[in-house]
Amino acid sequence: AMPARLQAALAARGVSVQVRAAGRNGDTSAGGLSRLEGALGNDTALCVVALGGNDLLQGLRPEATRANLRAILTRLRERRIPAVLAGINAPALLGADYARRFNAVYTDLARDFAVPLLPNLLAGIGGSRRYMQNDGIHPNAEGARVIAANLAPVVAQALARGTVVAAR
Repeated sequence: AMPARLQAALAARGVSVQVRAAGRNGDTSAGGLSRLEGALGNDTALCVVALGGNDLLQGLRPEATRANLRAILTRLRERRIPAVLAGINAPALLGADYARRFNAVYTDLARDFAVPLLPNLLAGIGGSRRYMQNDGIHPNAEGARVIAANLAPVVAQALARGTVVAAR
């Protein structure tokens, strides 16, 4: 549902693109990295990197998530594919230090790779039963619409910019 929602949100902004999903349910950043090459087509104009939520749920070390996302962004840069990074906010109940380290992963990598950042993919929907499936973790169709609406301007701007900047 998310690719169709994002494609529609982009079309409403006058951006005509085909959005393909490469993620899998339960995917970690390591899983995304392992499948990256197979997921990228020769016609990939931009890649939205929205991984790390399952790393967070599994309590994986933020440093491991950072290393995997850095490897993904490096490979995209090598292939000259622009990227948008979508973050997930760690709740304080996991501990203030863990949350600080996890949340810094996204801001640091967006800065280091000079890529646009949607700081919190679940902004406006997290914790609301209206937007979440019964598991309280995954967005429902309405939640996917909100995410797409939040993501579309960032993606549209990145597509318009279309440049790949080397990491610092």
